[in-house]
Amino acid sequence: MYKRVLLKLSGEALAAGAGFGIDAIFIHKVAAEIAAVHALGCEIGIVVGGGNFFRGVAQQAIDMDRVAADHMGMLSTVINAIALQDAIEKLAIPCRVMSAISIHQVAEPYIRRRAIRHLEKGRVIIFAAGTGNPYFSTDTAASLRAMEIGADILLKATSVDGIYSADPKLDPNATRFAEISYADILRLNLRVMDTAAVSMCRDNHMPMMVFSMKTPGNIVRVIQGEPLGSLVTP
Repeated sequence: MYKRVLLKLSGEALAAGAGFGIDAIFIHKVAAEIAAVHALGCEIGIVVGGGNFFRGVAQQAIDMDRVAADHMGMLSTVINAIALQDAIEKLAIPCRVMSAISIHQVAEPYIRRRAIRHLEKGRVIIFAAGTGNPYFSTDTAASLRAMEIGADILLKATSVDGIYSADPKLDPNATRFAEISYADILRLNLRVMDTAAVSMCRDNHMPMMVFSMKTPGNIVRVIQGEPLGSLVTP
């Protein structure tokens, strides 16, 4: 259904419930799903978070300078990107890590035209280090990269199966939205993405699908157009 997509993976997802580090079994399962998407002929870029190692707004960073803490968070995303690249390449899928901060020994610098060329050549791209700027989350980076590469849709893989009126883990009466607008997300103050990312997608007419990655094969199902999760429209 989609020719080019941007997939946002959280760092916490790569920890697979452990809370810290990378779950080796789970990351290979994610790589296998990405390989299946690649086999469909879909061009895929990935933005990874770093919350399984360090978050600039987490409790352990409360006494740190915000800029320093965010820089540590950016380096965490590079660790995750390299681990995911290794898992993908073990499946004989060409993959490149492109970093928004200069780290030439382990990743290419992010250059928009080069990224698009990689996609056209059938390579998977992992975008690391967020936007390269403090105070911006990887959600904002995902929104930005999706628009820069001309993605058809932004896919946000989470631990829940869509967007709810409240946290479904805490409120059993929370209801899931099959479809919702960015304006309603802002109006209802739903914690889907940070407001900068939501506003950017709304203003640039980028659709988004929020779905659970706990069920194997969900990434492929979403790519093929199955109505999973919650569709967010401009």
